[in-house]
Amino acid sequence: MLLLSAWIFILVPAFSQSLPFRTLLNTTYENDFPLVYPEQKDLLGEAVILDTREKEEFSVSHLEDARWVGYETFSMKSVSDIPKDETIVVYCSIGARSQDIGKKLEAAGYQTVYNLYGGIFHWVNEENPVFTSDTIKTDRVHTYNKMWGMWLNKGEKVY
Repeated sequence: MLLLSAWIFILVPAFSQSLPFRTLLNTTYENDFPLVYPEQKDLLGEAVILDTREKEEFSVSHLEDARWVGYETFSMKSVSDIPKDETIVVYCSIGARSQDIGKKLEAAGYQTVYNLYGGIFHWVNEENPVFTSDTIKTDRVHTYNKMWGMWLNKGEKVY
């Protein structure tokens, strides 16, 4: 039994996320849309980061240097200044809304678009920083609602 446990440990990625959260993400994401992971700092550092959550969520906290584009109010006009060959990373709470916006960007001719795996929830759960609109580091994260908030394990939940 100990040998089997050791093999399972080697084969299962060492994510801080629970199996139910990873399962949710696997059923949310489409296989043909590329993901970027929080540990891929080089790629994230060179990309334009777009927050596809609603303004209220963004105002509580967001990734450093993220640009708000929204979801319900998203317009291609809001990204018209971004060159089509620029690397773009989109994110939301877990990645569903951002995948939708990412697909719109691809359809509009943007060549390199990634979805942040697990969204801001996974980002914070992996102990990465988020910031207020005044670029002040914070632990607060808007969780969309109480039900979705169950996936945020670190930080202060804001509803």
